[in-house]
Amino acid sequence: MPPNLTGYYRFVSQENMDNYLRALDINVILRKVVCLLKPDKEIIHTGDHMVIRTITSLRDYVMDFDLGVQFEEDLGPVDGRKCQTTVSWEGDQLVCEQLGEKRNRGWRHWLEGDQLHLRMTAEDEVCVQVFQKVK
Repeated sequence: MPPNLTGYYRFVSQENMDNYLRALDINVILRKVVCLLKPDKEIIHTGDHMVIRTITSLRDYVMDFDLGVQFEEDLGPVDGRKCQTTVSWEGDQLVCEQLGEKRNRGWRHWLEGDQLHLRMTAEDEVCVQVFQKVK
């Protein structure tokens, strides 16, 4: 049975964010700003329904979805694109596939103790973020 990811998580670290954003064609000024942000995550996980809020001082981003059901995700706040997105479990990892203009786009969330890990991919770039559960 997959873990319940419900909780509030504070940013700890990230690696390779600038190259990941470059792969999404984000302009250099916005890349520099985003790399300075320290986002928090709030996850509400109820059965097959999830809400994931990424909270920053610049802008929040909310994903509200049912597991295993494809939906159109408006990534306008991120890079101006729309994707056909499906989120499902692969073992203990929550896996998101975002089909659209960019090859190999998506992410994975998993827990290691009280830390939430996020691995984001676009084209050949990988960005990893780590968050600490606080409640």
